[in-house]
Amino acid sequence: MAFELTPLPYDDTALEPAVSAETLSFHHGKHHQAYIDKTNAAIEGTDHADKSLEEVIAAARGSNQGLFNNSAQSWNHGFYWHSMAGESTAPSDELKSMIDEAFGSVDELISQLQDRGAGHFASGWVWLAEKGGKLSIEETHDGDTLADSDFNPLLTIDLWEHAYYLDHQNKRPAYLKAVTEEKLNWAFASENLARGSTWSYSG
Repeated sequence: MAFELTPLPYDDTALEPAVSAETLSFHHGKHHQAYIDKTNAAIEGTDHADKSLEEVIAAARGSNQGLFNNSAQSWNHGFYWHSMAGESTAPSDELKSMIDEAFGSVDELISQLQDRGAGHFASGWVWLAEKGGKLSIEETHDGDTLADSDFNPLLTIDLWEHAYYLDHQNKRPAYLKAVTEEKLNWAFASENLARGSTWSYSG
């Protein structure tokens, strides 16, 4: 079963000005597509061919770095597209209560996401995640993922330069401010929390 590029849940201009249509075109159509293509090429004719993307990731971790990198990046990008929204959303009452307990307020969570993302060395991802009924901010480096972890990821922000360089050049803090204050999909985060299990890639 070959994986497909998950479609964007909004049009190319929906995230402007935080993320331009040009960036989305390259990031989604070129970078994400390349991860999907390399994953499909690596699993064709193998025992992984009929597995879910999450199963491929778990099987490849620690044993096949190339397959792990491409399958994890395929998953991370699919999750990232849904973590962003073109329309204003708000956390559910349950999520808002947990945010207040863990961080004090939504504004403080946003501030901490910006700080953690800006301070993350080199490429990677910053996540809002839930584990054991508690929220936390987690970081993964390079192509690593929470898809096969003990955490239930609720939102993620891509920290690779290709996610923001055309729009913000080397100013990662400006990108983080724009996406966290204007484009986070709190409805998606609320759905992930309510489901209580890790989101499944459906591309």
